[in-house]
Amino acid sequence: MRKQHRKLYPFFEKVFIADSYSCQIGKGTHRAIIRFNKFYRQASKNNRHTVWVLKCDIRKFFASIDHKVLLEILASYISDKNILWLLERVIESFNFEREGRGLPLGNLTSQLFCNVYMNEFDQFVKHRLKAKYYIRYADDFVFLSSDRNSLLALIPKVSAFLDEQLKLSLHPDKIFIRTMASGVDFLGWVNFSHHRVLRNVTKRRMFKGIRQRSKNETLQSYLGLVSHGNTFKIKQEVLNLYGLLAG
Repeated sequence: MRKQHRKLYPFFEKVFIADSYSCQIGKGTHRAIIRFNKFYRQASKNNRHTVWVLKCDIRKFFASIDHKVLLEILASYISDKNILWLLERVIESFNFEREGRGLPLGNLTSQLFCNVYMNEFDQFVKHRLKAKYYIRYADDFVFLSSDRNSLLALIPKVSAFLDEQLKLSLHPDKIFIRTMASGVDFLGWVNFSHHRVLRNVTKRRMFKGIRQRSKNETLQSYLGLVSHGNTFKIKQEVLNLYGLLAG
């Protein structure tokens, strides 16, 4: 799997849009959040206009990847029949709720395949919808605009493309439009106009991780996480908990 990933990644990295951030060298959630805040400043004209955020999530993303569609996408980039044959063997070894559907979580090659799959959507968003302020991380994606109606108009277009071209569907309970002033939950943080705070679920997961592994590496990892937001009190709680467990 790692060998396949090493061979394929450099090629597809050049194909992906700049604002796709999952499972790529030099990217990740922190850089996605920095970009998100930059887009907010641009869309708001440095806080002179209200900015709305449309956030969407795909229902059962990894389990819903269609093998036939994925292979067709790969074939549009790769002409070598032997490589395609090998990739088909790998892909068809994965099956979840339905035959011919699904990729495993946490697998380097499947993460790359998911980016290749969703790149079709990214290209649609950038070149057909002409969305200026768009960011995707895996199956989470956001659009920013000072025009709420323009965001509402995107939802049926996005839903139709995902359904018709990629056989995916939006999670109906995870579509929302909110202002930055009211707080936008994205990639583990609740983002506001001038600051961001750690999401409660992320906070609980962090404290659970410290209790399970009270090691210095764990502590440093979480301190690095909380350093990216307004988290002075949480940092003190993390240090206090680690002190109790380590002592």
